Amino acid sequence: MAPVRRLVIDVLKPHEPPLVEFTQQLSDLDDVDGVTSSLVELDREVQNVKLTFEGVSVDFDAVQATVENLGGTVHSVDEVACGERVVEDRKTPQD
Repeated sequence: MAPVRRLVIDVLKPHEPPLVEFTQQLSDLDDVDGVTSSLVELDREVQNVKLTFEGVSVDFDAVQATVENLGGTVHSVDEVACGERVVEDRKTPQD
């Protein structure tokens, strides 16, 4: 099966741990070269965050388990890139 090179997920997380610490812990996962987190929405209790992972072979189950161990919930998988390289999304006539 082709390895996952990029994974973009939507996560609901509590305010603690802070976003920097949350992202640092996720970046420590095996085969993850980097993680980018973007705050989408904030309310009194939770933060809605977009997380983008890139690496040699990103393990979704390990990502989901770590998110849950940090108190978060994966709401959706929004993008997946698999194979020998990441193919960037390009505008097509259907767009």
